Amino acid sequence: METCEICGTGAIRERCVACGRRVCTEHLWVQVGVCVECGEKEADALLEVLKEKGAVQFGEFTLASGRVSDYYVDMKAALTDPKALRLVADRIAPYAAEAEKLAGVELGAVPLVVAVALATGKGYLIVRKAQKAHGTKRGFEGALAPGETVLFIEDVTTTGGTLRTGIEGLREAGAVVQRAVVVVDREEGASENLAEAGVVLTPLLRARDLRA
Repeated sequence: METCEICGTGAIRERCVACGRRVCTEHLWVQVGVCVECGEKEADALLEVLKEKGAVQFGEFTLASGRVSDYYVDMKAALTDPKALRLVADRIAPYAAEAEKLAGVELGAVPLVVAVALATGKGYLIVRKAQKAHGTKRGFEGALAPGETVLFIEDVTTTGGTLRTGIEGLREAGAVVQRAVVVVDREEGASENLAEAGVVLTPLLRARDLRA
């Protein structure tokens, strides 16, 4: 029996799309098809770009909640740069293979959702934070058929409250939502909050990565 080229023991699953090594389940990032070592390199490269564009800053910052934090994530500083936006979209795109539509809550997720839609050819939905009081009075823009699987995309999550509300709104409209991908998770409860709603939160970077 062939063994994993990283650990030398596990049963082969498939080849890493980045380096070509044949690796076991434990050492393959199944969702994106790369091994853990290549995945870590991609995460490092992404973090460097975010820092370079000023999206990750360290110091003393007062957050919207009023709480003081020793770091601040301003994803718009990076996502308004075409090259940085393309890099992030390319990292998210493989997760879209399992979905029929993409979705994001206004405003921060909109550039990401559009970029991933262009990279994958998937249709997308823009979810409003507040339902319109006029016209169709819908809580989202875009076409959604009942039973369609939707991948939510977010720039930054803290507690995940806004994201969960957006997900529940689309579910009421007939969407099937099982996963959300976020660029940076501040690790302040979002993963647990979404898990309660039956949604897996997949971060490209976590707070611990920013401080490493």
